[in-house]
Amino acid sequence: MKPDVLFFLHLPPAIHGSAVVGLSIKESSKINEAFNGRYINLLLSSEVNDSGNLSVSKMFKVLKISYQMVTMLLQKKPDVCYFALTTTGTAFFKDFIFIVLLKVFRVRLVYHLHNKGFAQKENNSFYRRLFDFAFKDSKVIILSKHLFSDIATYVAPDQVEVCPNGVPRTAGEVSDRKNVIPRILFLSNLIKSKGVVILLEACVLLKDRHCSFQCTIAGGDGDISGTQLNEMIRLLDLAEHVRYVGSKFASEKDLVFRNADLFVFPTYYNAETFGLVNAEAMQYRLPVVSTFEGGIPDIVDDGVTGFLVPQRDVGALADKMELLLKNEKLRKRMGEAGYRKYENEFTQEKFENRLIEILQHECDRLLVD
Repeated sequence: MKPDVLFFLHLPPAIHGSAVVGLSIKESSKINEAFNGRYINLLLSSEVNDSGNLSVSKMFKVLKISYQMVTMLLQKKPDVCYFALTTTGTAFFKDFIFIVLLKVFRVRLVYHLHNKGFAQKENNSFYRRLFDFAFKDSKVIILSKHLFSDIATYVAPDQVEVCPNGVPRTAGEVSDRKNVIPRILFLSNLIKSKGVVILLEACVLLKDRHCSFQCTIAGGDGDISGTQLNEMIRLLDLAEHVRYVGSKFASEKDLVFRNADLFVFPTYYNAETFGLVNAEAMQYRLPVVSTFEGGIPDIVDDGVTGFLVPQRDVGALADKMELLLKNEKLRKRMGEAGYRKYENEFTQEKFENRLIEILQHECDRLLVD
């Protein structure tokens, strides 16, 4: 008989890394074959730029989710609850309400952390008590070994499993790039801490150095709107080099990856854990320039599959972009190395197999206990 797992996920329409992973879990035939899965959407916002804002409608959604959860628990107690826990802001307190209810029903919890921020609160006795309560007798999935330090105060090493996110195979065969002028791609929601403004400033340096390049910025509105971004491009006199193309999904997203020569993601988002889009770019054999943030050093091998630069270091970012723009052979070598790493570590199949292994082990432990 298949184990029963209650999944608390982040699901679209708001599109960000955790929601993409949540949807892939819900729609995975392999995971649904392994478990009797029931699903609850934890997201209260339908737009990225509405995240973190408190409202009456969100409070009603919390009550609705609580009712839905209690109804499910009364109908049948799951063997395990998979919980995509939010670590910071008001969303954590929302999640904490659900955690209390689950613990009342004595449900075994497996947390999957798609962001970070616990270490920032370790000197706050109030938060420490909340975190100690939440993590007690639980299993915690992190996306990279580099992220353990964020929870080390509250979680023992034997409570932790590492499970990198996976990217479905969508690229197919990628032919040799034929761009006369090399093209840079940035793809993310327009959130300042994802590095989009840093990228524009680096593009100014490239222009001043008389580098030949085109830069495409793709993504939906965040704390910066598309209108504001276009105004920045105009004020920085980058209109001949940089264009904003809006949100791209499915075949349009595939096309912007195929038309690029290198991928740049200069994030300094302090809750960044993985940078799923970097692995997506590697699937398309693109060299990646990103930052030493969160688990990104587990994805991008500095000097092998791309380059890593310090956060907010415009000069270092421009230097690495310039090096790749001027060296087609280096771009190709790094892109091929990135593709091999994607195939070895970051496919959707590897993610699903690892997640099933972790959840199955927790269900088996319940039988032993």
